[in-house]
Amino acid sequence: MKKRLRQFRYESGESFRMALFQIQENRIRSFLTALGVIIGIVAITMMGTAINGIDMGFERSLAMIGYDVVYVQKTSWSTMGEWWRYRNRPDLKTDYSGTINRIIESNPRSELLVAVPQISTYRASVREAGQSIEQAFALGTDERYPETASGDLAEGRFFTPGESAAGDRVAVIGDDIARGLFGEGSAVGRTITLKNTRFRVVGTFRKQGKFLGLFSFDNQVIMPIGAFERVYGKNAFVTMRVKIRQEEHLTEAKDELRGIMRRIRRLPPGTEDDFSINEQRAFKSQLDPIKNGIAAAGIFITGMSLFVGAIGIMNITFVSVKERTREIGLRKALGARRKTILMQFLIESVMICLIGGLVGLLTALSITWAIGRIVPDFPVSFSFGLVAAGLIVSVTTGIASGLAPAVTASKLDPADALRHE
Repeated sequence: MKKRLRQFRYESGESFRMALFQIQENRIRSFLTALGVIIGIVAITMMGTAINGIDMGFERSLAMIGYDVVYVQKTSWSTMGEWWRYRNRPDLKTDYSGTINRIIESNPRSELLVAVPQISTYRASVREAGQSIEQAFALGTDERYPETASGDLAEGRFFTPGESAAGDRVAVIGDDIARGLFGEGSAVGRTITLKNTRFRVVGTFRKQGKFLGLFSFDNQVIMPIGAFERVYGKNAFVTMRVKIRQEEHLTEAKDELRGIMRRIRRLPPGTEDDFSINEQRAFKSQLDPIKNGIAAAGIFITGMSLFVGAIGIMNITFVSVKERTREIGLRKALGARRKTILMQFLIESVMICLIGGLVGLLTALSITWAIGRIVPDFPVSFSFGLVAAGLIVSVTTGIASGLAPAVTASKLDPADALRHE
């Protein structure tokens, strides 16, 4: 047993050295042969990186809207383009939150914690000291808003119950608003102007980033509902933000909230809901087709590249067998076994693919690094799993493409091989 193991180590080591020598002697040919593998590995790793990045960015965005918060609205997130289904629904009212909270407090076994009203517009213009920020997100709410929001205050405070009830002209602003108007200085205690109405800044949020790369949570101005309605009117978009006790009981919480809303809207049994209860799973269902499309495109490109690469490696290996026929005959005449010859050409094929795989991984890593520097908001993830997958695919391609030429070489008759010109 030890003798066989020692012989195997010697033969595999000798085959490795011979394969390395052949690759060094034919560098250009080896590189061109491995080019298909390089492209395939770059494609599969970049596809994995893109999907991981989308998942990371999506999870980060969902954390902003809250895993344990649902949103009662006039329209549905899952069918946002079908506006005609919701245009005749009656608008929601901000005072629904008081009724929802009273029902929650009267039920000690409720799956809901608190309901917070929100009225908003995306067309706010914020000005101060000659500086102006357009298309800001203005939001009116009450003092319990922080209980349903994920953002933390960088400085200052949120408005008080008294300020909320009186509709005082106070505001909490996002990081982009604070920096855009006041630079690196403190914004607390300063004033901002919205539609010729001055607001005193009482707090600023820490930087949160964008939701799905589209809407920035740092570009918002939050104020009491009364102040919002005096500036923008009562016809803005109303939402009820409702926090649930446990994320695991989301279905039960939505059923309870649906019953409360039907009670508030006085809907008879059997009639369709004239409101929608939205939560982050609606976005997940819309993300899956995008991820599947990226995966399908990546798999197609990878498959085509690896197929072309494998055919090229197989062809070059057959050429190598033809060129070294006399060498194979001499080695077999001197006692080399069939599996030794087979191992030699198989290792050479695998090495070409493995080198191509490593070059492809380094190329993909460089592209990932460049994307991270150019687009810092896009989360990129080059994981160990992608490296392992790339190497496994490379080795598998090498074995598949080199097996037929290696078997052909191992079956050569020594006498015929020695007579080959």
